[in-house]
Amino acid sequence: MTKKKKSLFVAFSEKVAYYTGSSTAFLLAFSTIIVWIVSGPLFGFSDTWQLVINTGTTIVTFLMVFLIQNTQNRDSHAVQLKLDELIRATDGAHTVLLNLEELNDEELEKIHKHYEDIATEARKRLKAGKSDTNIPEVILDGDMGLKTKKKK
Repeated sequence: MTKKKKSLFVAFSEKVAYYTGSSTAFLLAFSTIIVWIVSGPLFGFSDTWQLVINTGTTIVTFLMVFLIQNTQNRDSHAVQLKLDELIRATDGAHTVLLNLEELNDEELEKIHKHYEDIATEARKRLKAGKSDTNIPEVILDGDMGLKTKKKK
């Protein structure tokens, strides 16, 4: 697979997200606040003095929301694809569970409830001194109805 060149925005947003998450960026932001606080008496704690920090932080926050969201969306998408590949490549896994993020809330909740029931049963077995490592067979029907059957 050839590596494609990233768009300018994607490359920029990844670099900004990386650097703004560093300790250097935190120290720079912290230092800016300290300088602003210390300069308060010099400017008589005026409205303009307050406006400078309010405007600066608002602008930075506004822009950072979009840059970070872009990076998170890309990372989340990549993780979903990796998980989909693990499901696809695992013998016995239900490939219908691929791309679950595209299902509606009702369908997701139905599947979530089923796996929650499996976890509850496993906890009961563990409390009873039994193993929680059995792998129940999950049977899916065309309407995403799920049933559990103990494997032999």
